[in-house]
Amino acid sequence: MMRGLVGFAAVADRISAVCGAAATAAVLAACLISAGNAASRYALGLTSNAWLEVQWYLFAVMALLGAAETFRRGGHVRVDLLYAIAGDRGRIWIDLVGIILFLLPGMILLAWLSWPFFWESWIRNEISNNPGGLYRWPVKFLLPVGFALVVMQGLAELAKRIAALAGAYQLDTTYNRPLQ
Repeated sequence: MMRGLVGFAAVADRISAVCGAAATAAVLAACLISAGNAASRYALGLTSNAWLEVQWYLFAVMALLGAAETFRRGGHVRVDLLYAIAGDRGRIWIDLVGIILFLLPGMILLAWLSWPFFWESWIRNEISNNPGGLYRWPVKFLLPVGFALVVMQGLAELAKRIAALAGAYQLDTTYNRPLQ
């Protein structure tokens, strides 16, 4: 059973890493498009709503496809007060409780609620009201996909922690207090 949990976690980690790479590429693309837009507007007097909307879509890619990878890397918020004073097993238990009680129910609910939002846009073939605007359904599709990816990574992190408690997985529980 533990081998299956660890195997699932490894597959989920790879999927999150690929989506994280796409989110990273979206950062570069958004910067290049933004610079190109500014140069085109100021140097040539040309502007495009479509290119502005592409930037917004890329921001959605960054946040929604990058969230699972951020979670995999331990970059999301924790209950720092408790986490800082807990030992290794205590941190694993804090993570287990947080994943089960907060992360999974919240992300499942958001994925569930965002699906009709996307589906209505898909059925209507919704287009932006802006002149030259883009179809809206692709970016709305990122909502349930992004939340589902976090659910998948949450299940992977849950699996890792269960396996770690059973001694079948080596989990790094090093905690670095956030700098503010």
